[in-house]
Amino acid sequence: MKAILIDKSGDETKLVLGDAPAPEMRPECIRVSVAAAAVNRGDLVQVAGFYPPPPGASEILGLECAGEVIEVADGVTAFKPGDRVMALIPGGGYAEEVVVHAGSAMYVPERLSLQEAAAFPEVFLTVYLNVFMLAKLPDDGAALIHGGGSGIGTAAIQLVKAAGAKCIVTAGSEDKCKRCLDLGADVAVNYREGDFVAAAKEVTGGAGVDVVLDSIGGKYLDQNLQALDVGGRLVVIGLMGGSKAELNLGAILMRRLQILGSTLRARPEAEKAEIVRGLLERFGSALESGAIGPVVDRMIPLADAAEAHRVVEASEHFGKVVLTID
Repeated sequence: MKAILIDKSGDETKLVLGDAPAPEMRPECIRVSVAAAAVNRGDLVQVAGFYPPPPGASEILGLECAGEVIEVADGVTAFKPGDRVMALIPGGGYAEEVVVHAGSAMYVPERLSLQEAAAFPEVFLTVYLNVFMLAKLPDDGAALIHGGGSGIGTAAIQLVKAAGAKCIVTAGSEDKCKRCLDLGADVAVNYREGDFVAAAKEVTGGAGVDVVLDSIGGKYLDQNLQALDVGGRLVVIGLMGGSKAELNLGAILMRRLQILGSTLRARPEAEKAEIVRGLLERFGSALESGAIGPVVDRMIPLADAAEAHRVVEASEHFGKVVLTID
């Protein structure tokens, strides 16, 4: 099969379209003919050598995809050949075929193309896991989301608002802030100029937010804690702003704050299946109706994966960048 391979033979790492063995079928899995795969920052970090796939997972890039089922393992009854599915995967999406644990796959709503659906699983499941399962955002609560114009950010805005909570986001330009507001955010702060702590306090009447979802890390630690209400939860899912910072434990104790670290990729298949079920139980009707859905910035052919990575690295996108496979 054709797949994107990481070429480290020269002076610089390159992404090239080449040939790779088709993945072997496994118990409790389905084989999918991939129509599209979305790009995530985790893919960029893997190319840089800092985010290896978990044991047993494909070395090929790609954490989510959508396509048509072409084979099911014995005993799998939830899907059949011909079904349109979108799936969370620990690797392998930048290829013509993937083998996916059935618990990590979801039916694609009729209103979505496979190319659009490829941009749904990773970001919406990440937000559901961290904001709702781990941080337990109250329905009448408030959340601060960093990177509102990213795939995670656009998914978080929609899920937080669908849950009835208030949503404050940060973004890197006035244009992205406006688009976040158009998507449903209550307040959008240009982090290059504005004060997101003050915004979080203002929206909540001076109390602070219940949850902060942070992909920045060390650079924002102190401000994130300041933005939280008493008993609030900070969930760190990325380290774009560094992995180290000084922590005032006194503030943690006195205000009963919690700091949670979370990743999705290496979780056991049973946990991922639970996250999928939870998302669909709570927000499945909103997905079917179109109240929530992936925000796709652009679609790029699989062979041009290097250009797709450049766009994401430069944060030129709003929402997701999708790789398409003919």
